[in-house]
Amino acid sequence: MVDKSLYLSVSDLNYYIMQKFKNDPYLHKVFLKGELSNFRYRRQSHQYFSLKDEKAKINVVMFRNSFEKLQFEPKEGMKVYVTGYVSVYAPQGSYQFYAQTMEPAGIGLLYEQLQQLKAKLAKEGLFDQERKKTLPRFPDHIAVVTSASGAVIHDIMVTVNRRFPHAAIDLYPAQVQGDTAKESLVAAMNQIEAQGSKYDVMIIGRGGGSLEDLWPFNEERVVRQVAAMSMPVISSVGHETDTTLCDLAADARAATPTAAAELVTPNLSDELIHLHQLQTQLLTRMQTILHEKKRQFVQIMNSIIMREPIRLYDQQAQTLDLLTQRLQNAMKNQLSQKHQAYRLVDQKLMTATPQKQLYQVQQNCRFLTQRLQSVIQRLMQEKKHTAGQLIQQLDDISPLRTLARGFTYTSDEKGKMVTSTKQLTTQMPLNLHFKDGQAWTRVEKIRSNQNDKNK
Repeated sequence: MVDKSLYLSVSDLNYYIMQKFKNDPYLHKVFLKGELSNFRYRRQSHQYFSLKDEKAKINVVMFRNSFEKLQFEPKEGMKVYVTGYVSVYAPQGSYQFYAQTMEPAGIGLLYEQLQQLKAKLAKEGLFDQERKKTLPRFPDHIAVVTSASGAVIHDIMVTVNRRFPHAAIDLYPAQVQGDTAKESLVAAMNQIEAQGSKYDVMIIGRGGGSLEDLWPFNEERVVRQVAAMSMPVISSVGHETDTTLCDLAADARAATPTAAAELVTPNLSDELIHLHQLQTQLLTRMQTILHEKKRQFVQIMNSIIMREPIRLYDQQAQTLDLLTQRLQNAMKNQLSQKHQAYRLVDQKLMTATPQKQLYQVQQNCRFLTQRLQSVIQRLMQEKKHTAGQLIQQLDDISPLRTLARGFTYTSDEKGKMVTSTKQLTTQMPLNLHFKDGQAWTRVEKIRSNQNDKNK
């Protein structure tokens, strides 16, 4: 029989295996390459997913403090490089990979960050053509953000002075490479923005370089500041093949600093030639107009109207006579209409004099008085007949007629009518009322009928 003390608990076995994993030096620092699987982003939490290749899969845990240090956004199916260690999760008895760092495989971390930020800003509309401002044709003041020691500012100044010496150039020096370059670039642009409307245009740029060298011009803060500038912005970062996010956010892009200076300034000699051409065109046009106006003036002076001005008014005089005649006829017609209207009103007024109205009122009064008297007489007759009927009815129900038939009624000494034996007492004085007088008596005996018994 096996000794029961030889049996291990599940916890003990898992703990033993976990210690084996911890003590294995090959599992302390592991470099893995694989494809993200079952990745579901958990906000402000640890991330749980899998890494797989064509033949196998392993569960991965990446704690929150490590995940928040990532410079890109992991997505399902993305191939990545991961470093970490292997251990056992004792409560479930499963081994898993604990990721500490992660970066995209193949295209590289910086390029992946660039593509993700580019998609984000494009979705917000920072690169839309509709929001881009028009460059001024004749700038008075130009602000330049670049390194003070590089060749960029030299090329810009030489080109501007050659093409358009009138324009003033102000340099706002900034670091264009390194970890602190983005703060330096944003600070320089904020200084320019603080000047208000002093500058007509701004140029930001540097020479060419690798993706790492040009990275400050792909930083989100720098790109957003370029897009937020109140004046038009020309970006000249790198060379023709190097496109940064600042190039996309700016109002215009130039391949080189010299090209930026040429884009922002007109060529003075070309402008003078064009101005001379316009002057020549203006003089030619003025001469043509003057010649035409002179011809028209001579033609007018030789016309019949100018030689005989009185004929100018012949038609107007005839029109005046015609209008005068029409006015007189209209006045006569209107006067005749007003006269007829006056006669009609006068006739109406005569028929509506106060004397006639008073006579009609008196007639109506006499008629109404007669009707009132007739109505009163008829009403009196009806009331008299009604009163006779009521008197006859009262006489028919009068107590005196009842007394005349031999009936009497009794009252006590206070005059209150006695209608029941319950109101009587022995020797009580009573008053008997007859049709022709009264008699006084006293009660000798009382008998009442109640429940068929005599009392």
